[in-house]
Amino acid sequence: MTADRHYDVVLFGATGFTGALTAEYLAEHAEPGTRWALAGRNRGKLTAVRDRLAKLNPACADLPLLHADTNDTASIEDIANSARVVITTVGPYVKYGEPLVAACARAGTDYVDLTGEPTFVDRMYVKYHDAAMRSGARIVHACGFDSIPHDLGAYFTVKQLPEGVPIHVEGFLRIRGDASGGTLHSAIGIFGDPAGMMRAERERRRVEDRPAGRTVRVSRRATPKARVGDGWTLPLPTIDPQIVVRSAAALDRYGPDFSYGHYIAVKRLHTAAGMAAGSGALLALSALPPTRNLLLRLRTPGEGPSEEQRAGHWFSVKFVGEGGGERVVTEVAGGDPGYGETAKMLAESALCLAHDDLPETAGQVTTATAMGDALIDRLNGAGIVFRVLRTG
Repeated sequence: MTADRHYDVVLFGATGFTGALTAEYLAEHAEPGTRWALAGRNRGKLTAVRDRLAKLNPACADLPLLHADTNDTASIEDIANSARVVITTVGPYVKYGEPLVAACARAGTDYVDLTGEPTFVDRMYVKYHDAAMRSGARIVHACGFDSIPHDLGAYFTVKQLPEGVPIHVEGFLRIRGDASGGTLHSAIGIFGDPAGMMRAERERRRVEDRPAGRTVRVSRRATPKARVGDGWTLPLPTIDPQIVVRSAAALDRYGPDFSYGHYIAVKRLHTAAGMAAGSGALLALSALPPTRNLLLRLRTPGEGPSEEQRAGHWFSVKFVGEGGGERVVTEVAGGDPGYGETAKMLAESALCLAHDDLPETAGQVTTATAMGDALIDRLNGAGIVFRVLRTG
């Protein structure tokens, strides 16, 4: 359906912090012959981005610049109709994301974003999954640090275990990184509307099919069954476990009874206590308009850590999987999680959808169900490591 589109990939939001990093990655790593373009509402800023890209790759001097504004429905429909795959870094997604999802679902255009906002993902499923199924569009949320290392890491772990058996996987995140203004604003939006998040989740459960004859669930254990190294663990209340179990619901390979536990691991007790206290304070302050507005002024969207700061950032997610009497420990690891590696993951997701031979899927799907092994191969080649640490 999209074979005759003008562009293989259109990047919407290239003038933002993560969008600019994604554009740089595409300029340096997109396959030869990839037809791609930048989209946004400010042509002057887009031109400045293109000029920077041309210094990295002279072929980008003629990169097309497209007008797109979330308040201009026609412009959003134009980019959806012109591309095989659209990337968007324009968030918070619950505020700005819906028009592009709607346009891509109608046009049969594949879509990838960076959202970690459960409310947005659930609302988009309820409103546009069926339309995307009809058109053939693949709507793939959470294609950055939320939630590729966790979703594809759990998928990679499951594939090391026997088929047709109950499987339990636990993921343990260690991280050093920093947040951009856009990420901060998205987090405050999530914490600021817990009632809306629960309402969106209930609405999705009412309409979403459940796997026939199989059980998938998020483990609610406060402490994990497994232990990986020294230190302390805390449950990690992010969108990642929801994405993992949706992959498990879609793929029989996860077995007849699958559960997933999600934790952050730290070496020192005072670090764990500080993280718990900080999360509680952010939740409380985000719920009240005066303090929420103060938090939003801490950092402006478009701001983020310097290149020197990002060079010292890293992440590691270790997974412990058990099933059929076997046990495996795996790892997904890389550099700067929130920005450098996120830009890489997002760009490679779009290139994977545009160029690779993939399973037949449509509707709102996850990275594991839509791209699976092909995307793992791409990320390994790009320096994000998926490996088995030990078995038995």
